[in-house]
Amino acid sequence: MTVQDPRADQTIELSVRQPAPGVTVLAVSGEVDMVSAPTLREALVNGLGDGGTFVVDMTGVTFLGSAGLAVLVEAARVAQQHEAALKVVAKARAVTRPLEATGLGEVLSLHQTVEEALA
Repeated sequence: MTVQDPRADQTIELSVRQPAPGVTVLAVSGEVDMVSAPTLREALVNGLGDGGTFVVDMTGVTFLGSAGLAVLVEAARVAQQHEAALKVVAKARAVTRPLEATGLGEVLSLHQTVEEALA
């Protein structure tokens, strides 16, 4: 699924795969800002409702704004309500820096690779 930002040529791309029963990997790429965050929110909230393990692969994210951070906070809350394991894969500074600056790096389960998150 690709969402086009009407203000510019910015897009967010989401792709979902299920490598094993009860395991979902959502790969996110592009800029997560106030225009694209609602699309990410919908994918996360819907996916977390199934329980199990949900990995958000943000290795392709080039910008993570406050709206994206808010989506991750809400996702963590929804995961807890549905007894799901939410894991975030982030290694690019564009993602890790806002997570660290806000303290979310201490709250979320952060991993360097999808393989590490699934181990």
